Amino acid sequence: MKKTIITVTGRDTVGIIARVCTYLAEQKVNVEDISQTIIQGFFHMMMIADTSGSPKSAGELAEDLNAIGEEIGVSIHCQHEDIFNMMHRV
Repeated sequence: MKKTIITVTGRDTVGIIARVCTYLAEQKVNVEDISQTIIQGFFHMMMIADTSGSPKSAGELAEDLNAIGEEIGVSIHCQHEDIFNMMHRV
C-alpha cells in the first residue's frame, strides 16, 4: 500500500472537495481518511490516500493536483507518507 498525504489550503469556495475527490476517484486513488475545516473563510483539508491502485506515479499525481489547485484557487500539496513523516517528526 502506498499512502500519500494530500493537503489543500486556500480561501473557501464551492466545489473544492468535489473537484479534488473527483480527480482522485478517476485515478483510482482511495481516500482512507479526510479532515477539513473552515476558519474565517479559509479552507484547510488533509487527506490520507492509498495511491497503489493508480496508473499514475506519485510525481504525476502531485503535478496534476497542483494544476487543479491553480484552476480552483487553492494550494494542493501531495507527499508520500514516509517523506511527510520525516519532515514532521519531533
